[in-house]
Amino acid sequence: MKPSGNILFSGVGGQGILLASEITAYALLNSGYDAKKSEVHGMAQRGGSVVAHLRYGPRVYSPLIEPGTADIQVAFEMMEAARYLPFLNQDSVVVVNTQRILPPAVATGKVAYPDNLMAEFENRGIKVIGIDAFDLAKQVGNLRTANVAMVGAMSCFVDLDTEVFLHVIETKVKEQFRDINKKAFLAGHEAAQAK
Repeated sequence: MKPSGNILFSGVGGQGILLASEITAYALLNSGYDAKKSEVHGMAQRGGSVVAHLRYGPRVYSPLIEPGTADIQVAFEMMEAARYLPFLNQDSVVVVNTQRILPPAVATGKVAYPDNLMAEFENRGIKVIGIDAFDLAKQVGNLRTANVAMVGAMSCFVDLDTEVFLHVIETKVKEQFRDINKKAFLAGHEAAQAK
């Protein structure tokens, strides 16, 4: 693992992006890194874009990621992955949920959902790992764990022990949801390892 790095979380309101970034931040802190994060909610409650910046290293002074410097993007929806393309570079890894959430203009038929979004990343030489987090969450028994499945997938690209993430879930998630979230994390980790 690099001694410092930048992880960008992006998606749509209601997908659990803030919990995903919090679990990751605590895993980094528990592993001895300094970590800072910042969130932009925007119109989150109305299904709008949500982004969280997370930076880690020996000492971090600002949580904001500059364009072109994200090491990892964890995108909870494909179009939201494309929205933050300017933050990526050829060494970036994009872990993207293959689920589509249609914005109002697409849902009403005014605009078409872009085809081949994944190809846009690959054409720029950016490594893309597609994960069907919704399906993984369904398999473990709770659709609301898709966000933690995405953290599990992302964990394959940071050199932290999976036990650190599981410990954070144990201490930061409400007791009644701990076991199901641990299962989702492990399912996401396994799915990304298989890619």
